[in-house]
Amino acid sequence: MSQTVVLKVGMSCQGCVGAVKRVLGKMEGVEEYDINIDEQKVTVKGNVLPDAVLQTVSKTGKKTAFWEEEKPAPAEAESKPAEAESKPAEAVAAA
Repeated sequence: MSQTVVLKVGMSCQGCVGAVKRVLGKMEGVEEYDINIDEQKVTVKGNVLPDAVLQTVSKTGKKTAFWEEEKPAPAEAESKPAEAESKPAEAVAAA
């Protein structure tokens, strides 16, 4: 069963990219991968288990974690400014 695994990997140079390419190239089941150093994002497609991909890339010594979707973050960010705006209004009303 083919699936896609997306990781956030702390890469600062082409040497880091090379290390990630090296371990993914040796990993069984990997059909293709994409490494974006600017976003620190590694996308792996193939007949692989997410935990196995995370473990394999972690062997490079780079900080590695599953990529978190950014959709929930803006929703939280939108609610926080609304709360911040209401607090000064309450402070003004209390004064």
